[in-house]
Amino acid sequence: MGNDRTFKLTLSGLDCANCANKIEDRVNRLELVEEANLNFSTSQLTVLIKESALKTDVITEIKRIVKQLEPHVVVEERVSTQVVHKSSCCGGSCSSHTESHHGQAGHSHEHSHKTLDNESSSKVFSFIKENAWLLLGVIIFLAIHTFKPVGILEVVLYGVSYLLIGGKVLLTAFRNITRGEIFDENFLMMVATVGAFAIGEYPEAIAVMLFYEIGELFQSYAVNRSRKSISSLLDIRADHANLVTESGTKEVAPEAVSIGDLIVIKPGERVPLDGEIIEGECYLDTSALTGESIPRLISVGEEILAGCINTNALVKVRVTKVAGESTVARILELVENASSKKAQTEKFITKFARVYTPIVVLLAVLIAIIPPFVFQVNFSTWLYRALSFLVVSCPCALVVSIPLGFFAGLGGASKQGVLVKGGNYLEALNHVETVVFDKTGTLTKGVFKVSQIKPVNMNEAEFIELAAYAESQSTHPIAKSIVDAYTQVIDTTVLSQYEEIAGHGIKVFVGDKEVLIGNVKLMQRANLNVAEVDAIGTIIHMVVNQQYVGYMVIADEIKENSKAAIAKLKQHGVSKVVMLTGDHEGVAKKVAAELGVDEVYAGLLPHQKVEHVEEILAHKTKDQNVVFVGDGMNDAPVLARADIGVAMGGIGSDAAIEAADVVLMEDDPMALVKAINKAKQTSTILYQNIIFALGVKILVMILVACGLATMWAAVFADVGVTILAVMNSTRALKSKK
Repeated sequence: MGNDRTFKLTLSGLDCANCANKIEDRVNRLELVEEANLNFSTSQLTVLIKESALKTDVITEIKRIVKQLEPHVVVEERVSTQVVHKSSCCGGSCSSHTESHHGQAGHSHEHSHKTLDNESSSKVFSFIKENAWLLLGVIIFLAIHTFKPVGILEVVLYGVSYLLIGGKVLLTAFRNITRGEIFDENFLMMVATVGAFAIGEYPEAIAVMLFYEIGELFQSYAVNRSRKSISSLLDIRADHANLVTESGTKEVAPEAVSIGDLIVIKPGERVPLDGEIIEGECYLDTSALTGESIPRLISVGEEILAGCINTNALVKVRVTKVAGESTVARILELVENASSKKAQTEKFITKFARVYTPIVVLLAVLIAIIPPFVFQVNFSTWLYRALSFLVVSCPCALVVSIPLGFFAGLGGASKQGVLVKGGNYLEALNHVETVVFDKTGTLTKGVFKVSQIKPVNMNEAEFIELAAYAESQSTHPIAKSIVDAYTQVIDTTVLSQYEEIAGHGIKVFVGDKEVLIGNVKLMQRANLNVAEVDAIGTIIHMVVNQQYVGYMVIADEIKENSKAAIAKLKQHGVSKVVMLTGDHEGVAKKVAAELGVDEVYAGLLPHQKVEHVEEILAHKTKDQNVVFVGDGMNDAPVLARADIGVAMGGIGSDAAIEAADVVLMEDDPMALVKAINKAKQTSTILYQNIIFALGVKILVMILVACGLATMWAAVFADVGVTILAVMNSTRALKSKK
């Protein structure tokens, strides 16, 4: 969303996906809030407020909502990578912190194993302190089974054990009921175990509550581990920069470095900031940004991007962007924000959870009431079955694992050099019917060279000189190739009346000579009929003083993987591949035939590309998508118009990142295949979770209703399935071979 009305809050300690949905819903209902998205995977709430709203008022309201629903959650405002404005949960005993990992190099080596031992001991002590009542309840429960008291003492001890073990669940359930939040897992566990206790199933009621609490601890651990796994893969920021000062180099936080400062990057270090190399050369590992494993040699004058790794030699760099605006910062921001754009599956699961729980509660009531009254069977037996049925019904497995799965998929894609701007686009890549490619710079290298010169009544040297002078003011790649072919210094003072005719060519005076240089359309505009040229490449004609003086051929090489990528796309179910280009029809058809493109449209101006994409969109199959792949710089209108706009080779390109829904950091059409692979892998994992979770729950519900499963199986169908689904979701981080 990215404007002055947008801010982000981090909700530390939020490990309940259902609670996250409730918080998001309540914040969206605030009068001053236009839109709010809570990303459970990163515990980050992104809020867009109305123009009349004050941010401080909205934050106060959000903190009130969070305190009501999840009192232990700490609300922190985020500014860039920093966390500020902390709402402390520990009375000031926990100091404010950042998320930027600014530590000094070598810091972790100064404390040896003693620090690790102290940390482990601290964690154990903290766990015991936080769960003291639970542990005491377990001790009493075990003592009852050891000493076997009878009568009222047995009931009292069971009651004490139950309250100690399940007290947190009971308090949470009562608190939520008073706020109108009835149907959640705490309410279901309370009803189920209190009911079991009421019919004399004391040990089972306590054991089930204990199993549920232990399962919740494991679930919280699994969720946090998953979050850390995803975050560690995405954490490609350097923790320090070697700033060059008058007294030598000084290790500082990247945020402390300004534009124009000099930094040194040593072998093995991650590049902290975008810049330009002014001394030395090195091989750069760009895999963190592009997914490309082969190191790239860069030298003086070339751009170096944050997030890459210097593999072999010391280089000195002049910083061109501050930390918050560097390539790596933009990438991390993009991936982080992507999770706020929820896919249809994720939205469906959230809505499904809201209606699913009340329905199963109603079914449980019917199970408890109908058989005893209709068939005159034992009421306590059917009440027990109904209570077990309630335990099974918790939708946690779906509510937790689906958002994590999408976030893992987005993170996994980014590690392959594919930046997907939202779970909705990742899901949409599963249903691609037509892929439309721009030609130049997308399927071809876009590196043009003069391959032929055919002058008429003029020598070759004079022809290329006039052409180079005429094209010297243009930024088009073809113009650059003509200037490069001349190799001499151009005196621009002899140029006058320069006019660039969009989609046609250039009109300019070189000294006293009027030069027209461009495609066949420009020749027709000048009322000149030129012969058809049969050559592979772009044909550039030239007229001097209204006399035709010949043509040259500019060749553009096809990328190595273009043909293989198109073949793979068709294997993945893409029914049609289309190529749009402003190039000559003959050249376009030859390139299309070589690559296996189904349809080709040549000689197009930018607005005509949009018209062709709109025509394709008008005839597409419902629920199928049209993808347009362009270079991201001059294809912005088409990228925006397609169902999914994909920018090719967008590393460091603001235009690509702004215009596209998907950015392929690697300048390779095969990266689109990687994106679709990742989308299909993520979709498969999510459907596995949905089918597994619902399948196990429905099976156990049936078994419980038939008296073939106990409350123990019901707890596994809730907590156990959730843990397995969360673990399965993290597989989306890995590349699909």
